[in-house]
Amino acid sequence: FPRDLSTEQVLFTARRHVSNGRVPDVTHLVYVDPARYEQLERPDDMRAVGRAVGRLNSLLPRRRFLLLGPGRWGSRGDLRLGVSVTYSDISNTSMLIEIARAKGRYVPDLSFGTHFFQDLVEAGIRYLPLYPDDPGIVFHRDFLTQSPNQLAALLPEYADLGEVLRVIDVAGATGGKVVQVRMNADANAAVAMFREPNSAIETPAARPLEPSADEHSRWRLDMAARIAYLVDAERHGVKGIYVTGNANRGTAGPQDPLELIVHVAGDAAQRHELELWLRGFGAALAETSLMRTGCSVERFLAVHYVTDEDVALHAGHAAAIGAATDTARQLPLRRA
Repeated sequence: FPRDLSTEQVLFTARRHVSNGRVPDVTHLVYVDPARYEQLERPDDMRAVGRAVGRLNSLLPRRRFLLLGPGRWGSRGDLRLGVSVTYSDISNTSMLIEIARAKGRYVPDLSFGTHFFQDLVEAGIRYLPLYPDDPGIVFHRDFLTQSPNQLAALLPEYADLGEVLRVIDVAGATGGKVVQVRMNADANAAVAMFREPNSAIETPAARPLEPSADEHSRWRLDMAARIAYLVDAERHGVKGIYVTGNANRGTAGPQDPLELIVHVAGDAAQRHELELWLRGFGAALAETSLMRTGCSVERFLAVHYVTDEDVALHAGHAAAIGAATDTARQLPLRRA
């Protein structure tokens, strides 16, 4: 992982939710400008952006371009949350990047690739969330917005979207360079850099980054918070979700499961549906963990269900809820 890069050598950096991976020799960037996209007034114009991205997906060199856009790629409901595309519209990219730009004190919620998770994993397409307004982050917006835009030349029928959708020929804009991406999950760090084609990074500056002591716990806590946010509490009869075990203590290793206590009050049908949903989420997390660390965890998500009676009696795993020591951490649920 390269360090000691100058700002001029960097397109962007990231320090949140980073998996392991590398993307060599990117020749093109497809950038949907978050501010310009938000200013589009008509849903038809937003859908046109998605259609144009789909056309570019079939025109640009396969696995040689990055897709960067606001919020949630694949959004179906509120189009302002992100560009409405299907997997077939992005299937040839080498990397899918979601940008969360702060709006005052509000930071948009990202999908973390969940609209296309299995497809991305099977195709080897990398995913990365970018938070350009975080302290210490580099985000070269001027390069993305001021480099020559190839959209009109490639898709003349979409030339009117040129202020929103930009296609950048990296070599043309940099005098022959490409973009290379390196992602280090242990250090929770990623960098996209301008380099000569096929150039290696094995230099004295390419020292390994030291992983954070609590990285595995922190990532598990992030994923637990994501589960609590995404679960339909009313539909599944969920009254509370808590983190327990080593992730809660900050001592989790790469092979430790993510342990949750789920307080349920629904009927048997609701419980069954909830179990299926969590089982699927656990399988996705196990695959992501394997990609991040190389360690296989057979049962990554360990869920302990408790009832109102268990909580009232502090029985079983419910004893950790509100305990004096080693207290289970309660997670906020999203309310309708």
